[in-house]
Amino acid sequence: MEIHFSKLHENGVDFIVIDEYHTLVIPDDMKGQFASCYCDRRVGIGADGVLFLMKSAKDSLRMRLFLPDGSEAEMCGNGIRCLAKAAADAGYVKGSFTVETAAGSLSVVTENSDDGFLATVIMSPPQFDRSDIPATGSGEYREHIGDYDVYAANTGVPNAVIIVKDVDAVDVADVAPAISRHATFPKGADVNFVEKTGQNNIQIRTFGRGTGDETLSCSTGATASAAVMHRLGQAGDTVEVETRGGSVTVSLKGTTKVQGPAVTVFSGVIPF
Repeated sequence: MEIHFSKLHENGVDFIVIDEYHTLVIPDDMKGQFASCYCDRRVGIGADGVLFLMKSAKDSLRMRLFLPDGSEAEMCGNGIRCLAKAAADAGYVKGSFTVETAAGSLSVVTENSDDGFLATVIMSPPQFDRSDIPATGSGEYREHIGDYDVYAANTGVPNAVIIVKDVDAVDVADVAPAISRHATFPKGADVNFVEKTGQNNIQIRTFGRGTGDETLSCSTGATASAAVMHRLGQAGDTVEVETRGGSVTVSLKGTTKVQGPAVTVFSGVIPF
């Protein structure tokens, strides 16, 4: 048996893509174990997660995402763009289409520009109420944890947002885990440190709850960070978000949209 895969990245966040559009490749009860094994950067392929590209009964595509710890994530904007690139390359979709995720159906618009493949994901509207994040208590989330004022929003997954003067001065690996696992977040949360760098520009660093480490880019984190800054009156309707791996554009006017690239790195075969 041979397992064919593709490796893609979006602003440095990389994924193994397994094409199950026509047939099941990895049994469902083994998908988490497969991700744990092959996301390993020393003895596996190396990735921030494994995307399973599948047919959907109600949408153009279905995406399932398993993280290096073996857990399944509800959604990932970076992952959807990589999935869209893989599906477009395979000829399954083009232009505009919808993707079924565990966080609901999301619309995607793709284009090829001089800068390469771009995908715009119509995200779920940011949810600020604690019950929707989810977080304990009632009302909008604002807690003082350690030395930080922490805001939060759900943009497909729970995201904590912390505004700082200098993101480069933050020891993310030291500070973020306690916030990510704080008792007020029953399902945990990604943690975003945000520095305002212009009228509608922010720079962020993101700690992923599933990877347990800082990630180069995170679309749900970028969206949550832009949405919190907008809600606090510190940014407008369109926000340029600079991540460690590159930039994305978040639009909050009407529908919530994130535009960014996706790149195919290589394809290969796993002998089984």
